[in-house]
Amino acid sequence: MTSKDNGRAPVAIVTGAARRIGAAIAGRLHARGHNVVIHCRGSRAEADALAARLNDVRADSARVVQVDLADSAAPERIVTGALDAFGGIDVLVNNASAFYPTPVDQATQAHWDELMASNLRAPFFLSQACAPHLSRRDGAIVNLVDIHALVPMQRHAIYSQAKAGLVMQTRSLARELAPDIRVNAVAPGAILWPEHDQSPEAEAEILDRIPMQRPGRPEDIAGAVAFLALDAPYITGQVLAVDGGRLLNM
Repeated sequence: MTSKDNGRAPVAIVTGAARRIGAAIAGRLHARGHNVVIHCRGSRAEADALAARLNDVRADSARVVQVDLADSAAPERIVTGALDAFGGIDVLVNNASAFYPTPVDQATQAHWDELMASNLRAPFFLSQACAPHLSRRDGAIVNLVDIHALVPMQRHAIYSQAKAGLVMQTRSLARELAPDIRVNAVAPGAILWPEHDQSPEAEAEILDRIPMQRPGRPEDIAGAVAFLALDAPYITGQVLAVDGGRLLNM
C-alpha cells in the first residue's frame, strides 16, 4: 500500500470484529501496524476487551464503534468514528454477517430484510462512505463472502443469495473504484462451526468433503484478508476461497 499523505499509522475498519473471525482479522491487521476500528452491534463487552488487549500492545491504536448495520446512519457513524480517532481510512473489511437457515416454506420478508441488510446492503453503503478516504491512500476493501455464494447451501436460500450478491458487488466495485482502490473477497469454508445447533453427524459429513480433512482456523481467514489488503497491489476483483479444498467436492 502506498501512502499518499502524512506519516500516520494506516487505519483499518473491521465490521463484526468483536469475536470469532472478525477479531482474528482485527488482530492480524493490528499486528501488521494498523490502527483498528472495531465495529460491533451487540457484543460490546467483547469488543472493549479486544480493544483493551490491542491498546496494551500499542497505546491508542484501537477504538470501538457500536452501531447496528441495518441503521441507515451506520456508515456515516463508522466513518466518523475512524476519522475522529485516527484521521483516515486505509482498509475496510466487511466481515459482519447474519447467518441462519431460511427454508423456502418458512422464509419471511423479515428474514430477507435482515440477511440482505447485513450481508449485502451494509457492505455497499459502507464501501461508498469509505471510498473518498480510501482513494487518498491507495486503499483496499476486502469483503467476507462464503463458498456458498458459489454453491448454494441447503435451507439457506436467502443467505446464499445475499453472499452471491456480495461477490458481484466485489467485482462491480473493483471496476468502478480502480485504480485508486482495490476490492477483493475471501470466501471461507468450514472455519468455525455455526453457533446454532449442529449435529456431530452434520459436522462429520462436512469434514468428509474437505480434502484437507479438518476445519480451518480464524487465523487462516485473517491471513488471507491481510494478503489481499496489504500484500497484493496488482490483485483486484478476485474471490479467494479459503476452504481446505471443499469446493472440489461440492
